[in-house]
Amino acid sequence: MAVTSSQHVVLFPYMSKGHTIPLLQFSRLLLRHRRVNLVDGEEPTISVTVFTTPKNQTFVSNFLSDDTSSVKVISLPFPENISGIPPGVESTDKLPCMSLYVPFTRATKSLQPFFEAALKNLPKVSFMVSDGFLWWTSESAAKFEIPRLAFYGMNSYAPAIYSSVVVNRLFTKPEIVKSDTEPVTVPDFPWIQVKKCDFDPVLTELNQSGPGFELLTDQMESTNKSRGVLVNSFYELESTFVDHQPRDNVGPKSWCVGPLCLVNPAKPESRKPDWIQWLDRKRDEGLPVLYVAFGTQAEISNEQLKEIALGLADSEVNFLWVTRNELEGVMGELELEKRVKEHGMVVRDWVDQWEILSHESVQGFLSHCGWNSALESICAGIPLLAWPMMAEQPLNAKLVVEELKIGVRIETEDGSLKGFVTREELSRLVKELIQGEMGKTARKNVKEYTEMAKKALAQGTGSSWKNLDLLIEELCESREPNGVHKLSSDDEYRD
Repeated sequence: MAVTSSQHVVLFPYMSKGHTIPLLQFSRLLLRHRRVNLVDGEEPTISVTVFTTPKNQTFVSNFLSDDTSSVKVISLPFPENISGIPPGVESTDKLPCMSLYVPFTRATKSLQPFFEAALKNLPKVSFMVSDGFLWWTSESAAKFEIPRLAFYGMNSYAPAIYSSVVVNRLFTKPEIVKSDTEPVTVPDFPWIQVKKCDFDPVLTELNQSGPGFELLTDQMESTNKSRGVLVNSFYELESTFVDHQPRDNVGPKSWCVGPLCLVNPAKPESRKPDWIQWLDRKRDEGLPVLYVAFGTQAEISNEQLKEIALGLADSEVNFLWVTRNELEGVMGELELEKRVKEHGMVVRDWVDQWEILSHESVQGFLSHCGWNSALESICAGIPLLAWPMMAEQPLNAKLVVEELKIGVRIETEDGSLKGFVTREELSRLVKELIQGEMGKTARKNVKEYTEMAKKALAQGTGSSWKNLDLLIEELCESREPNGVHKLSSDDEYRD
């Protein structure tokens, strides 16, 4: 009789597409991961349960439509009547402004009783991966004795810098830091300099209080109680920072299992959207294209949008600009569509970014440097024009430009994160990335990391594949019934 050794994994992403997508990609990686039959007739399997909320369920289910037999999606009711947040808003990209992040995130705790009620009715859970922003899920994991990993959607570089800044109280010393825009050396990484304005005040002020600080404290405490942190990156990309340990040598273990975008299934043949047809024409004409996208949460003023439009037009570089901002007034006022004629296209729909970056005509990416976007660009072999706007994006930009040397950095007029970028500066750097020597060097360097990324997920031999082997072995070992065999690192890859 065949013996089945089943592993059941629970995933709970934060209600933001930048956090949700990589965890859904991780579910695909788990489902691809098969264990060698160590005993005749043994047939190991992995199943996944993903938790979300009603207005996010369609996106999650559609994303996982190719894995429906092994993935169950459970929707939990999101709270209503949250002060300051419009009714029906269940994801951060729908928030009127990102200043509502704290009350929105605090409100997720009302999901906890529904989450725990659902856990009671699930098959035995081998381990859980929940977003670090959902701090309260660690309480649920402990209650059900489920090993929990936190996920923040970041690389290893940014947390290493954050750790050094906080542990050494870098920006609380007036004798060292003269202004918010003055470069200061990071103690644990003396070749790196950072600016105070690149960090949220919650990380740089000496005497902290308030809702933002309290939420961050809860999130950090829950992460420190977890079994580890799941990282969407690969060891070869940032080994110095993966290996970094704070001076007290405490904290959860990091598991690099990326780049998760490489587990996306092949896109089925269908009618090509207009923007892909436009890219096809540019490819056939032998014209390079700059892809422009700033994510779903960047808050850009109308004045800055106008300057971006003018800078792109002045560069005379072909560009595909995907934006959620309302540009009708801006474009009408500037007559942008007339000015760019055939060399520019603006898209306001939801797009498959990976499909765009993988297109042969795309030769550069003007990006806010969110980690998903940066990693996809690396995997597609596309150099970046880095324009960070919030969160850990300034550190991602430093990694891209200074460490990896696969991009060019845009600086604001006053050197601050929220400062203004002129059309002249933008036009100059766009041309430099697409046509200049810096862009040529970045393009050559990024191709090398593209090959490393592919090798990292190679079955049985890649660093990320081996990490997944070890992760499953470590987290599932104590929860396996007697007689069930451990994992082998020589697993057979099967779709």
